Amino acid sequence: MQTTCPLDCYDACSVLFENEKLKGDPHHPLTQGFLCPSLNSFLKTPRLTNPRYQGVEVSMDEALAILTSLLQQNQDKSTLFFKGSGNMGCMQNVTNLFFKNYGAIFTKGSLCDGAGEAGIVEGRGANLALSIAEVAKSEVVVVWGRNLTKTNAHLYNTIKDKILIVIDPVKTEIAQKADIHIQLCPKSDFYLAILFARIAYIEEMQDSTFIEEYTQEYDYFIDFIRSYKMKKLMREIDTSINDCMAALKLISEHKSLFLVGVGVQKYLHGGDVLRAIDSLAAMLGLFGKEGCGVSYLSDSGYGFTLPFDSGVEKVSKPTVDFSSFDTLFIQGANPASQMPNTKKVVEGIKKAGVSIYFGLYENETSQLCDLVIPAKTFLEKEDIRLSYGSEYIGLMPKLSESDIGISEYALTVHLTSAFDYAPLERESTYIEKIIRSNSKMADDYLVSKSYDIVPYSQGFYTDDEKFYFMDEIYDEQIDKSSGYFLITAKPRHSINSQFKLDHKLYLPLESGYVDGKSVKVSSKYGSAEFEVCLSSTLRSDSVLIYSGAKGLNQLTPSLKSNAGESAVFQEVKIVLEK
Repeated sequence: MQTTCPLDCYDACSVLFENEKLKGDPHHPLTQGFLCPSLNSFLKTPRLTNPRYQGVEVSMDEALAILTSLLQQNQDKSTLFFKGSGNMGCMQNVTNLFFKNYGAIFTKGSLCDGAGEAGIVEGRGANLALSIAEVAKSEVVVVWGRNLTKTNAHLYNTIKDKILIVIDPVKTEIAQKADIHIQLCPKSDFYLAILFARIAYIEEMQDSTFIEEYTQEYDYFIDFIRSYKMKKLMREIDTSINDCMAALKLISEHKSLFLVGVGVQKYLHGGDVLRAIDSLAAMLGLFGKEGCGVSYLSDSGYGFTLPFDSGVEKVSKPTVDFSSFDTLFIQGANPASQMPNTKKVVEGIKKAGVSIYFGLYENETSQLCDLVIPAKTFLEKEDIRLSYGSEYIGLMPKLSESDIGISEYALTVHLTSAFDYAPLERESTYIEKIIRSNSKMADDYLVSKSYDIVPYSQGFYTDDEKFYFMDEIYDEQIDKSSGYFLITAKPRHSINSQFKLDHKLYLPLESGYVDGKSVKVSSKYGSAEFEVCLSSTLRSDSVLIYSGAKGLNQLTPSLKSNAGESAVFQEVKIVLEK
């Protein structure tokens, strides 16, 4: 029986559920028969089994009655609806319909990719990734701030035999396989893109025909990049100029594409980093051509009719003040671990009038909430999955029965009826509408019609269908004072705060610390203790703590990016105490 992985990942793997086990679909062009460690852990991970209220287990019927009563007490703007990405199926958003009618405050922005998305849209008008077929046609692949072996493992088979350039402050597994690894200073990705553009201009590598026909404001961009002195650029990047020159030469002479990850944009100026990379690619004429382009986390819903958009009043997700609400409804999220400045988040949840958690797993947030309602797994409900990493659309039929939990659709049906709102359409009707709106069959799999042509080959999605070069930046300062740059990457065996977490602090070999010892880590936002693990993969000015690690977000700032309403987890320096 075939289904699709629900986890927050590029790959959106096609999955076979056989004999109560999950297996990779050997016929799927991307999954190719194997699954990642996280999905392999899915059925082994203990889940919430019983609802509870104020620490006491209750039946599901009792929990739904309590939920209805709690919501009836505060039917106004004092209720916050906070939804995460614990499950990426489209039907997880059906709860939007109830809370929109109810009048709750929603959140806007992202804890992940919002800054980069905003920068891309500013230049291109819409954010489309490259299809797997287009990636396969490339000759040179630049992996920039993205560790494919951990966050996009299935794509590696497509690029492993190509010329590989990796740009990352960490010598990741994929960097160790690269032809060139540019181990730049953290937060200097913008400067590297500008350096590449300056050299390309000096060496006359630009595609003048493409620039003339498909872009705007190129002259302003040239004035902008020429305002940066080469010495300053090299000082900020702090890496080999020979590697930079060799990489740019390869990019300019071959079919080249950039696979860019969220690591480059976890800063106040994160949107500008993607705009700079896009502007470099446009200068070289890499858009709209086979095997070329810039691929980020795409707008997976582009071209689709999605029936659950909220369109209501919203507050910024990265900086939301939980304490200002009488009621919190938290769905598929763990803000008490994954939000920046978690000390403030935890205090806010405790101070809110009443808190409700709806999800699969016990975690830091569920332990704080008054009412806890278990959800169904992806195997126990109907859904459909759009991918932000490829053109594939995944059907998610109900394959298993369970008395545990309630689905998002069933919960919304209950609340809609309890509040006498207009009834929902059938679950299958919503799914069919999504499929019909922008999909087709290709080799026995559903794919998005948005990839029928090479993205941007018929122009961009701006008003005049042209790409807009950048010509300014809001914030570009790199703090090179004492302390370490904090890098917050995704681990191999977990996604955010789910599954097998890695709680260690990775330090450079020359740091003077000892493996296995405990060390106190501090920033101006808070402190936490970690076990040291020395690593040869790090620059001397950087430390690495994986997402989901206990205490990590005691260190990170409650700020949002200049564009895109995105959290800025790496906009911080930390110090260590022996």
